[in-house]
Amino acid sequence: MIHEVDEGLRRLLAESGLEASGVEVVFDAPTRDWAARRSAPTVCVFLYDIREDHVRRGSGAGEVFDADGFVVARRTPPRWFELTYLVTAWASRPQDEHRLLSQVLTCLVNTDTLPPRLLTGTLAELGLLVDVDAGGTGKDAPAASDVWSALGGELKPSLGLRVKAPLAGLSTVTAPPVTDGLVVRSVPHRSGTEPGAPGRAESGRERPSGEEDGARRLRYTQGGEPGPEGFGGPRERRAVPARRRRGERQP
Repeated sequence: MIHEVDEGLRRLLAESGLEASGVEVVFDAPTRDWAARRSAPTVCVFLYDIREDHVRRGSGAGEVFDADGFVVARRTPPRWFELTYLVTAWASRPQDEHRLLSQVLTCLVNTDTLPPRLLTGTLAELGLLVDVDAGGTGKDAPAASDVWSALGGELKPSLGLRVKAPLAGLSTVTAPPVTDGLVVRSVPHRSGTEPGAPGRAESGRERPSGEEDGARRLRYTQGGEPGPEGFGGPRERRAVPARRRRGERQP
């Protein structure tokens, strides 16, 4: 899920005009050594904090359907996580960095949720909203100054970005639907035979082809073999007789 959020943010910033301007969007840690190697204008979106939103934790399980409407799996509810990013702009002059950061800020504050067209993988499959909140960090997230101290770099203008995204639950594959017909088998016996001893079917009864002694197929008027689609496939039905009206004699 995390890499899918990264890809959604990269596409969002690219559509804002950064890609057309030749600005690269990366997700590296802005350490001192990394900053020394940068030569082209860059927007760095660094993920530094991940926390679960316990308020939105659900229970129960949902069903996953195939194209024909059959249940193929059951999935536990998704769990929501808050991802906190540190967004910075890198260029040769501070004025250029401020211009890039202003362009990024304009794009993010006008985006409440990532558009569905930018989502990939499980985020696109779930079809849930991915919230975007620019200009702030979570109450439990580390401060920006602490992040810069941990990275060993110099403090510079940065933008806090929070994204709330769902993590897909675990899926359990279900058994395929039953398509075989139900067959009841019995062992007929004639009077005078011992209980439990196998008998013979009545001599006057003609046994259908493919049917064993004492076998009777339920819910089907014909005991033929199943077709290529099993007993659940389409089959011919006889016309329903017309219903008689009250007081009308049967011819």
